[in-house]
Amino acid sequence: MPKKILSGIVVSDKPNKSITVMVERKYQHPVLKKIIKSKKKYNVHDELNKYKNGDHVKIIECRPYSKTKKFEVFGETK
Repeated sequence: MPKKILSGIVVSDKPNKSITVMVERKYQHPVLKKIIKSKKKYNVHDELNKYKNGDHVKIIECRPYSKTKKFEVFGETK
């Protein structure tokens, strides 16, 4: 099974070697046919503490680093 690759914006970089990334997705409601935006926050492993608030990043699914960290930084998007 392929690994998930998501893109989002860094909203917190306070913990050591961790960042919080907000991923926004759009989908169409099955009955109402209305476009709905949903947001979700992911805890992401950042080994070098390189990324700061407001950066656009890509994240990829990986082995669990902790109870909540199951993604790591894949790269930066422009």
